[in-house]
Amino acid sequence: MKSPLPLPLLVIAAALTSPAMPAEKPHPFQGRVERLDPAFDRLVAPDATLEKLAEGFTWSEGPVWLNGELVFSDVPENVAYRWKPGMTKAEVFLKPSGLLTPTPGFREPGSNGLAKDAQGRLLLCQHGERRVARYENGRFTSLADRFEGKRFNSPNDLALARNGDIYFTDPSYGLEGVNNSPLKELPFNGVYRVGQDGKVTLLTKDLTYPNGIAFSPDQKTLYVGVSDAKATRIVAYDVAADGTIRRERTFFDAQPLRAGGAKGLVDGLKVDRDGNVWSSAPGGIVVISPAGKLLGRLNTGEATANCNWGDDGGTLYITADMFLVRIRTKTRGDGW
Repeated sequence: MKSPLPLPLLVIAAALTSPAMPAEKPHPFQGRVERLDPAFDRLVAPDATLEKLAEGFTWSEGPVWLNGELVFSDVPENVAYRWKPGMTKAEVFLKPSGLLTPTPGFREPGSNGLAKDAQGRLLLCQHGERRVARYENGRFTSLADRFEGKRFNSPNDLALARNGDIYFTDPSYGLEGVNNSPLKELPFNGVYRVGQDGKVTLLTKDLTYPNGIAFSPDQKTLYVGVSDAKATRIVAYDVAADGTIRRERTFFDAQPLRAGGAKGLVDGLKVDRDGNVWSSAPGGIVVISPAGKLLGRLNTGEATANCNWGDDGGTLYITADMFLVRIRTKTRGDGW
């Protein structure tokens, strides 16, 4: 674990004085709920609808419910926003959120995936700083920024094991040129674990573009989204007693959903308390049973990055390109 790094005074001032959000650019939202299996009715009520809450973002990502409000990233703009019920617009929470000192070479410099630890502190995947960090009391603490002395590509999303270990993905989407970036120090895009002692373990380097990541409720299965346009899918692994993973298999093949021009790829994903996987995919958020059966889709009409539960654990918040969207569910997120 690294020593805490104080934000420069200028950064703090910017975070405190920034306007509520980018200039609004009204854009029609035409989300719809697609019921593909009768079991979906047990998860989303027949009268539930997708509701647009805010808009005007460049690429919204990584929602997490934190201290009674939703915090989420706008990755290209290097900003994290906050929103809570009653607000008509999202407000700046952190600016900058992922690249603290202006540095060339980044196409998406901001924070991406967000989570909170057992103490309720915000954890961030910071593209620009190329690390996983914790934020509290106006300070960032680096939790992991290198593997075997080499800097990560641009950590993308993360999931916490119950023992406090942090699992995260590290594709190169944050870098200009992606895999061809001269800043890229590792010859692969990996999935890692950060132990309580701060040790970083490489779990796999076999996925082309690992992205979203989440555990099953019993923590025996780890799901990883692959945002490869040639083979977008969700893979699953068994989690061994020592925290490593084994027996990779395809849990859900999302490539057929691209037929017909549906926007997006598999990206962020979360799991509900019954083990159903809610994942971004072509067309929006797909809902998949623990057995790998497609039950339904929350079609946002836009390329969709991620989702997470908030409020009482029964409201699903969705980051869909320029939009922040929500829908009530009959289930709850795992851990609520």
